[in-house]
Amino acid sequence: MFAKTTLSDWENLVQKQLKTEDIYSVLQKENLEGITVRPYHAAVQKPLSLLPKVEESTQLVSRYNESLEQDVIAFLLDMNVENLEEKSIFINNKELAEHISPEETNSYYSLIDVFSETTGEMDRQLGTELLAKAFNRNICVNVSLHQNAGASIFQQLGIALAKAKDLAEAFGPEVLDKLVFRFAVSANYFFEIAKIRAFKLVFAQLAKEFDLQSVPYIFVETSLRNKSKNDPENNLIRSTVELSAAMIGGADAVFSNDFMLENGNSLSSEVSFKQQIVLAYESIINVFEDGANGSYYVEDLTRQLAAKAWAFFIEMEQAGGYSDMMKKGELQKLMYTQALEEQKWVEDGRLKLIGVNMYPKREKTREAGELYSADELRAVRLAQMFE
Repeated sequence: MFAKTTLSDWENLVQKQLKTEDIYSVLQKENLEGITVRPYHAAVQKPLSLLPKVEESTQLVSRYNESLEQDVIAFLLDMNVENLEEKSIFINNKELAEHISPEETNSYYSLIDVFSETTGEMDRQLGTELLAKAFNRNICVNVSLHQNAGASIFQQLGIALAKAKDLAEAFGPEVLDKLVFRFAVSANYFFEIAKIRAFKLVFAQLAKEFDLQSVPYIFVETSLRNKSKNDPENNLIRSTVELSAAMIGGADAVFSNDFMLENGNSLSSEVSFKQQIVLAYESIINVFEDGANGSYYVEDLTRQLAAKAWAFFIEMEQAGGYSDMMKKGELQKLMYTQALEEQKWVEDGRLKLIGVNMYPKREKTREAGELYSADELRAVRLAQMFE
């Protein structure tokens, strides 16, 4: 029999090892989200029920390559490919989405966002055309740009909600079951797991406001923000962590951007995709409905992020909503402030990127002001300051 260990026993042990009674201040983890991170947890107040996803198993998405056609089930397409059968097709091109003729044997998911990236204005005509298509999911709510532009996690979630709410008001509440939510995840592992889970909570709350019980379809791609041109092998490690977080968090589909960035080729693209294969078939983490359920730490993060995301969504609505804030430049300024703060963390070494500001530490080649703008959303890699 094991002796029962109390929370007090653990605290005494940690105090002894750290040689201080004030262990909470020593173990407090600073973060850019303003989230309280406790050193350990003994319970949660209200354990969450399983957070469902649409797909039974997370779909592993690859860019189309003829050599992969026999083995890959899900493809991301930028141009039309004839004679595909029994595939999941993720349409990544506006013209293709408008003109493609769906085949009955395939499933189709639109990754086309109807909001302007610069002004935030909704293209209602495009939305109407997309909704007329025989797709499984017709319109994308894309917040991957916001993540790559430096938005915090709760800001990303709030923006996704605000765009979904605008679409529900423009096309009717039933559109919520026709959306794909596109997120980018970074290597902040437990926070990113909690991000996907937190979005399911706040989306359920939004759907409830329309008297619906909807589950969001979540497409997750690896972030470009934390990737570097130098030592691209490090990018493989970072994206492996990101894909793992997405699957455990409950994404319905995952996609890995090329770890070689703009210097990629067919081989690097294939290697990037096969990261998903290794995770799925070696670790079997793509089949869980809610793999993080029951983790006190992740549950706590999930609830805190959900609360902050909902509060930010309400603030946006009070300020006029997503489109209005974009037209006025208010949302861009919020992203700009957040992005500069994150960039400063990298510059100061508080946010560590191996091969960029650690092992070896590279000197700055540009100032943050050269990379960001308070007037527009720009996808900026944190390492660009040092390249």
